[in-house]
Amino acid sequence: MAKAFKKPARQHKVSARSGRSREPRDEAADTTLVLITGTDADGDPVGRPAVWDASDGRAPLIRMVAERPGQPGLAPGDRVLASLRPAGPGKFQGRTVQRVSETPSRILGVFRPGHPDGRIIPTDRRAKAEWVVPRGQEAAAEAGELVLAEPLPHHRLGLKPARVIERLGKLGDAKSISLIAIHTHDIPVAFPEDALLEASHAHAVPLGHREDLRDVPLITIDGEDARDFDDAVFAEPEGGGFRLIVAIADVAWYVRPGSPLDRAARTRGNSVYFPDRVVPMLPEALSNNWCSLLPGEDRGCLFVEMRIDKAGRKLSHRFGRGLMRSAARLTYEQVQHAADANADLPVNPRPLYDAFHALLGARVERGTLDLDLPERKVTISPTGEVLSVSPRPRLDSHRLIEEFMVLANVAAAEELERLTHPVVYRVHAPPTDEKLAALRGFLNGVGISLPPGNQLHPRDLDRVLRKAAGTADAQVVNEVMLRSQSQAAYSADNIGHFGLALTRYAHFTSPIRRYADLLVHRGLITGLRLGLGGLGDNAAALFPDTAAHITMTERRAALAERDAIDRYLAAFMADKTGARFTARISGVTRFGLFVTVADSGASGIVPMSALPDDYWHHDEMEQTLTGSRTRRVFRLSQDVEVRLVEANPVTGGLVFQIPRAEQSGKRSRPR
Repeated sequence: MAKAFKKPARQHKVSARSGRSREPRDEAADTTLVLITGTDADGDPVGRPAVWDASDGRAPLIRMVAERPGQPGLAPGDRVLASLRPAGPGKFQGRTVQRVSETPSRILGVFRPGHPDGRIIPTDRRAKAEWVVPRGQEAAAEAGELVLAEPLPHHRLGLKPARVIERLGKLGDAKSISLIAIHTHDIPVAFPEDALLEASHAHAVPLGHREDLRDVPLITIDGEDARDFDDAVFAEPEGGGFRLIVAIADVAWYVRPGSPLDRAARTRGNSVYFPDRVVPMLPEALSNNWCSLLPGEDRGCLFVEMRIDKAGRKLSHRFGRGLMRSAARLTYEQVQHAADANADLPVNPRPLYDAFHALLGARVERGTLDLDLPERKVTISPTGEVLSVSPRPRLDSHRLIEEFMVLANVAAAEELERLTHPVVYRVHAPPTDEKLAALRGFLNGVGISLPPGNQLHPRDLDRVLRKAAGTADAQVVNEVMLRSQSQAAYSADNIGHFGLALTRYAHFTSPIRRYADLLVHRGLITGLRLGLGGLGDNAAALFPDTAAHITMTERRAALAERDAIDRYLAAFMADKTGARFTARISGVTRFGLFVTVADSGASGIVPMSALPDDYWHHDEMEQTLTGSRTRRVFRLSQDVEVRLVEANPVTGGLVFQIPRAEQSGKRSRPR
């Protein structure tokens, strides 16, 4: 194997005063071993050399180009032999030459007894081979049980041996599906003992020099199944506009830089939410108690008081540290019903809604991208059975909280810049030229055009969504629009937030569940001299690495949550094998179609072998498969009838086919 990097001939020192970075001179050979570490803003896999000497400077970034169609994508932890070419200072573009197979340190799978040896079927859909469990290594595991195993030494061909080290319960139990996602994505579950001990010593925040907000009728508005409440809101008319207060739990008071709690929170990066459980960023003593704004309880907070005019434009803001007492814990449904039917609540929601409509007007004027992609709600019985899968409604009460939080986040970024303090920004890059070209190709197929050029404003894309609203193509247009976007990220360098059409934006409103918000709180505390719990020594120098780390943990959490939903959907569909469903084509590839069932939102694949007997031509730009003999066309967003062939709750995979009647009789609707 050729060595791809050489030590630079000359090193440049880092200047803390100038802020200039040191980049080694990189020289690339043909190939190197690359460790995949995450994804970039566009969702493409990125990595670094698997072997790197820290004395050679900072490891270069390697962006991997797309794999061949049909080949499984690269995931964090994968190792590949890659050919490289320079792509800028400290950056390379890599192309996979060969995947390197390595023995995993742990195997998560379903145990099947056998004679004489048992088997473990891995839950990771990328794993193609089973594992042998020799007699005496089963740890009394039973058939169909979810187990954690470790490889055993072996010196023979065939399936590799492993021994069971932990039994996690029957597959299908209430906890098993989320456990698969947790173990597959290496989500940290157990807190270190020193962090738990520190959390157990937490107690009430004294008033001290804080502002007393206990007489302000602040309320929390969350989902019915919410487990923690870290933001509260208040609004009242003032001088033709509105006075708003957004109060956030004072996590920084309890989680100090460098403490055991801080180390545990940074490692996790964020909380992870599953239908049956939460893997919290902070221990329960904090997340569900002292840092949760429980009604009628005194709680420390950081707050921002903002004034807006009747058009929703922010006129001023002021940050402070306070002591508050939530007047009520309300759900989105309660608040929406009270607004629609003038129902009684402990606090009148009308001023909140009036302020929300003003902010909504400012959002429309600003021209943001407002995607309509409802989340799926999985309802589980106490015994672990999936009772239903349905879309979560998006109410005005949801959007109300979103607009209040966005305004507070903008104020936080502006305040830290005013204080000339470092900021961990929430950034969102514009779509790449390649993704815009693919989006144009799809939109042309449904009769919608984009303005010429690649320097588009979010309002140009939002006009597309509004034009498609109410049509049969609305859902798939929203989905394709989402896929055309770059992924949001955390960064110490500000490039703005394209989707929200904002020049500066920082997360301030959820420090219970996001480490980024805790850093913003600490910056405000230090800059405004609000007492204890500010930024630690050398914090600014660590911001770039911390931003990269919490971006990774956020994407890891999103993958784990999505995988869990897929498995719950597969479990829900498992007893429906052979049934027919109305579905919509949500993806067109060289190796088949992806379809989404209308009722449940379950998605699966129709492989080429399950399509009509023909030679199929794939048009990547038009997103179609066209039969050479039949001239049958399958295109993105087309309605089809499908039959469920396989539902695998272990991997979350669903396989469909086009029934014979659908194959021979129906034609795609004309475009």
